[in-house]
This record gives sequence, structure tokens and C-alpha cells, in this order.
Amino acid sequence: MDSQLSSVIKRVICNMVAKCCQFSTSRLGIITAMSQSSLPKPEFIDKQADLRELILQLTSQPQIAIDTESNSLFAYQEQVCLIQISFPDHDYLLDAITLPDLSPLAHVFANTKVEKVIHAAEYDLRCLKRDFGFQVINLFDTRTALRTLGRARTGLGNVLADEFGVKLNKRWQRANWGQRPLPAELLDYARLDTHYLLQLRDRLALMLNENQQWEEAAEEFKRLTTINVFDVEPREDRLWKIQGARKLKPREMAVLQEVYIFREQQAKRLDRPHFKVLADKTLTEIAKTQPKTRDELGTVYGMTKNQIRRFGKGLLAAVDRGHKRPPPHRPKSKRHNNAAAKRYKRLHAWRKKTAEKRGVDSDIILPREIVEEIANLSPKTLHELQAIMQPLEWRFQKYADDLLKLIHP
Repeated sequence: MDSQLSSVIKRVICNMVAKCCQFSTSRLGIITAMSQSSLPKPEFIDKQADLRELILQLTSQPQIAIDTESNSLFAYQEQVCLIQISFPDHDYLLDAITLPDLSPLAHVFANTKVEKVIHAAEYDLRCLKRDFGFQVINLFDTRTALRTLGRARTGLGNVLADEFGVKLNKRWQRANWGQRPLPAELLDYARLDTHYLLQLRDRLALMLNENQQWEEAAEEFKRLTTINVFDVEPREDRLWKIQGARKLKPREMAVLQEVYIFREQQAKRLDRPHFKVLADKTLTEIAKTQPKTRDELGTVYGMTKNQIRRFGKGLLAAVDRGHKRPPPHRPKSKRHNNAAAKRYKRLHAWRKKTAEKRGVDSDIILPREIVEEIANLSPKTLHELQAIMQPLEWRFQKYADDLLKLIHP
């Protein structure tokens, strides 16, 4: 076939694919290395009337890009402080602290006709559900798309640099988004998290279709929107996740529990993240050494003079309480029984090998929690396996026979 004719046919096919997937082809490839200074200023919304006007625009858009910024590095209980929303030629920054009522956004986020484009969506989905009760439906996660395609560099900073020649200023990556007013430089930085996402979405959607991976990525988008976003684990139980906690002796564990509770109380009182009060490693060292005086406390790893001045008396009292109280009950192990452990080992090895062959991460083949459930429940039929793998229908069709052979060799 003539090479020129072949090229024409390829362009026609690409255009047909784009139309079928409702791509905004006018966006494809338009943005390249546009400098941040050449972009129009983002619109900052902190008034309810302006939010209502924005929502009227959002409901008419086929796709909108979304991101959130929280104050997790500066508060005991993090909260969403800023919501970024972009659609072609418009960037909006919603002041989630000042706006009295964000509930009108719920209709937009749940609207099946408006695709929500988010990069690394799981954290944002959790935050939006936790703080506002928002349920996001019709998701396109650009990071999931990149990982499905086997891309190694999937962080947003790397992606913007690779795809659009845009470099994010790392100075703002650990900014306090709860401060008001927000500096202009911070607002410009925030808008970049969504400004290019729709262009990126179109490029990735085209690649997914060309590689026949659209269905695989799409079912993972849907799965992300169904994950339970609430962290129901009591704070007092989280001490078992501190590195080295499970290796402590019972009395040491009792001391760790008391100093852990003291740290939580101080973090809440000061409205700071717990790690900015005392580091986990410092807590375990206190539990091991069990200091009785301020001088002994000063020899503990990580303890500063300022911390001893502010928290010394309370920590020593916590150590003393740990000597008098029974150690906490160790949570039940979630380990598999012997048969399930063997099934999990076979499934894990298969997943790793399959992922390496494709050049993707293992969870692209199957999420870890699905692998664990299959190992534990040991389905015997395709029907039983399909019930476990919902809504991963594409992966069920592709891997079901292999999985059943691994479960029952």
C-alpha cells in the first residue's frame, strides 16, 4: 500500500476513535511548552454567588479537571482548603475554607454526563467524601491511564514536564494551604495541577484506544469511585502500625501506648500533625528506655531541648502510667490459613510475572485486595470468581481461566 495513502487512512481511523470517545480534538496537541506567565490568571472564588454561576457553566461541560489541596502538614485533622477546577480556557480556585456552602457541587460531581478528570484520584476522592460527602461518578484518572500504558514517570510534576514542557516550582509542594490570604504565587502553582489535565486526558485516551487498553483502564476508573473512603480505624489502634511496635515487650508496649496517647492529646491541643510533635521513632525509643528523669529523656533519639521543655513532664508521667497499666491487646492477625497462604503465594507470583511481561506494576494486573480475597474465598467456579472480581469484568474475562487453575492446581 502506498505510504501516503496509509498515512491518510491512519489519520482517519484516529479521528473516528476520537469522536467515538467524545474527545475534544481541538485540544489535542495545542498546548506544548506554554510558559506559566502566559496563562490567563485563575479566578479565585470565595463568594457563594460566584460559585452558583460557576456551577451553571460546569454542568454544560463534557469534561472538567479537578484537584484538591489540604493542610495535612499543618493541622491535627487535615481538611480540604482549596478545590481546583479547570475546563478549556478557564481555571477556577474554590476557597473551601471561606465558602459557606459547597453542597451545590455535589450535583456536578455525581453527574454522569460530566467526566471528572483527576490525577492520582484516590486521595482526592477520599478527601472530598470525608469533608463534604461528595461522590464522584464518571472518572478519568490520568495517573491510572499512564500506569496502564506502562509509563514509569507518573508523578504530576514529571508528566507536565514530559508532555508540556512545564516545570512545577518545588518550593510550593509543602505549602500551608490553610493560610489566608493565599499568596499569588501559590494560586498560580495550584492552577497548574488542573490546567493541563484535559489535554493530557485526550492524549492518554487516544493511546489507550490505540493499544486496546481502554476497557482495562475504564474499569479501574470505576473501581476507584467505589472504594470505601472512610478511615474507621480508631486513632488509639494506630500505634500498632508504628515501625517496631510489634517487636516490643508487653511492658514496653504499655509505655508506648501511654506516650502515644499523650502525643495525640498534644497534637490535637496544638492543632498540629502528630509527627510535628514527636516522631514515631522517638516514641518507640522512650518505650524501650523508659526514662525517669528529664536528663534521661534528653538522651532519647530525636528529643530536643524545646521538646523536653514543652513535653518533658507529660512524657515522664506517661511513662509512669505505662508501668502501672496492663499492655494493650494485640490486634488479631489477618494472616491467611495455610491453604489460603499457599494460594496467595501462587497468585502473587503469577501477578508479578504477568506484570513484568507487560512492563506495568503488579496492581495493574489485579489489585492486592482482590488477590487476597480470591486466595481466602477459594472460588471453585467462574461464577464464584466473577462475583469476587466485580467490577473488574475486563480482567475477569482475560485472566479467569488462569486464576482458577492457580487456585485449584
